[in-house]
Amino acid sequence: MNGDLFVLPELLTYAGRVLPGLLLIGACFALTRTEGDPLLRIMVLVFGFVLIRDAMTPLGFWRFGAAGMVPWLRFTDHSGILLVFGVSTVALTALVLRLDRGLRALVRWGRFGIATVGLGVGGGVLAAAPVLLLSQFTPLPERGGAVALGLLPVLLFFCLAGNLAEEVLFRGFLQGRLEEHNGPRRAALLSAVLFATCHVFLASTVTGVGWPLLVFTLFEGLICAFLRLRHGVIAAALAHGTAIFLLACGLA
Repeated sequence: MNGDLFVLPELLTYAGRVLPGLLLIGACFALTRTEGDPLLRIMVLVFGFVLIRDAMTPLGFWRFGAAGMVPWLRFTDHSGILLVFGVSTVALTALVLRLDRGLRALVRWGRFGIATVGLGVGGGVLAAAPVLLLSQFTPLPERGGAVALGLLPVLLFFCLAGNLAEEVLFRGFLQGRLEEHNGPRRAALLSAVLFATCHVFLASTVTGVGWPLLVFTLFEGLICAFLRLRHGVIAAALAHGTAIFLLACGLA
């Protein structure tokens, strides 16, 4: 693990890549604040999320690959970068929730308790299980390599924080809005398919992983969407964060 917290040059390079796009996206969001229907604001936030996520790839903040038909994932070993991203995504999510009452009203959190945690973690294990089982036929060095044990607590925080933001966006805002004009099950299905669709460029142009990444994100999206339907965003966020951590930790 690279434990240096001084990662300013890498973060400044990243900021220089995403800032022009984020300024445009911020302007779009501001101009749509008067819209009664929040769907356009939600889609603007989706564009912003895709930009923030996909720009991590060329700078090596995360790496993707596929061992045959099985995708693998590893994050940077800079603990400082993971901490900054984790804290920043939580802060941005909290800011959007505070500033936009219409979006905030769409989020059904569910009850936080032992049952919710168990269902969320179980959903994450279920989402990751096919990839982890199939990957056992490939040596660890060919699917990203080992991860330093000292990095795992920071990696877990990053996965939970970053995917909380993603679940608020897709299962809180988007699925909540879709439920207003569709049945709950149809809204969950749409949420999952749109979630996978938002990984098309990551799978096909940003990286070369291709369809295995889309299959995984659709499966994961379905699990998270139906957890949100029955138990709320908290369960969905725990499932998403758990799944990504299991894929990225190199322990299996």
